[in-house]
Amino acid sequence: MNMDQGIVGSIFTVVVFISFIGIVWWAFSSRNKQRFDEAANLPFADEAKEENIKDKQES
Repeated sequence: MNMDQGIVGSIFTVVVFISFIGIVWWAFSSRNKQRFDEAANLPFADEAKEENIKDKQES
């Protein structure tokens, strides 16, 4: 069986498209919303910890 480059390219395109749709579905599913919200706030949590440490050192 001899596959030409067009068929292989088409199969690859379909696989990549299905993977893209799966990643988008996963990223926007409501099941992951809480985890992503917590991850989005992590930089602010670090800033609050640093401020608390500086306040304790100054007093």
